[in-house]
Amino acid sequence: MDVNVVYKNYIGNGMNSIIQEFRKSGAKDDGSVICFSFAGGGANSFCDWGSYLPANIGLYAVRLPGRETRMNEEPHNSLSDLLDELSNDNHFKQLISKPLFLYGHSLGALIAYELACRLKLLSNPNLLSLIVSGRVAPQCALNRPPIHNLSDKEFIGSLKSLGGTPEEVLSDEKLMNVLIPILRADFSINENYVYRDREKLSCNISAFGGLVDSEVTRAQMNQWKEVTDGNLNVRMIPGDHFFIRSAKTLFLRMLSIEIINQLKLFKQKT
Repeated sequence: MDVNVVYKNYIGNGMNSIIQEFRKSGAKDDGSVICFSFAGGGANSFCDWGSYLPANIGLYAVRLPGRETRMNEEPHNSLSDLLDELSNDNHFKQLISKPLFLYGHSLGALIAYELACRLKLLSNPNLLSLIVSGRVAPQCALNRPPIHNLSDKEFIGSLKSLGGTPEEVLSDEKLMNVLIPILRADFSINENYVYRDREKLSCNISAFGGLVDSEVTRAQMNQWKEVTDGNLNVRMIPGDHFFIRSAKTLFLRMLSIEIINQLKLFKQKT
């Protein structure tokens, strides 16, 4: 991986907004998918997903502060603050007024779940499905000790062990000076999360896991059923925690099928 490309992705392009639009949705009843990245990731992680997903589905991603066009902003250390910013965004308010899918990987799955809970409290009927990958269910403990408060050297060593960050990135001092504050903030949100028992979601959940992911087992993916009264569909894909990269084509094909099926069910009911 070219370090300059990675750095460019974090500087980013486009509007300085929490919502990045990659493709507008089609007709009013077609809806959109809003994507949330893994720790340290940005909206640009999803820039090419439109070529894999149904053409009538809008593709959007959340750009958190501290990365891409929001480099000069402090990253969120609080999940509540993050959700407040998103909930108050006018573009987001427009998107949740019609059929909606929320997708997140790892930390992104947790953010998507908590956002789904907020929509439930608002009695918003438009969330068709919560789609998660690479994370234990929110009521389950993580499968590793926290790393966000380690020294820089230990933190980088832990990132290397976890995988997902190329060696040439980890060894680039300039780039890591940019990434470490973002990564610490993101890992802090994930590792300090405390689950609160509450009313279950009513939407369906689709959960994807890597067959050799040390972060989450199939049994833990099954536990997502405990947070919804809807159906749970668990699919395991060859690969480790970052199977969304190593098995990208397969994963996005399966994700596309899931979206098509959920949209068909929605249209049959309306």
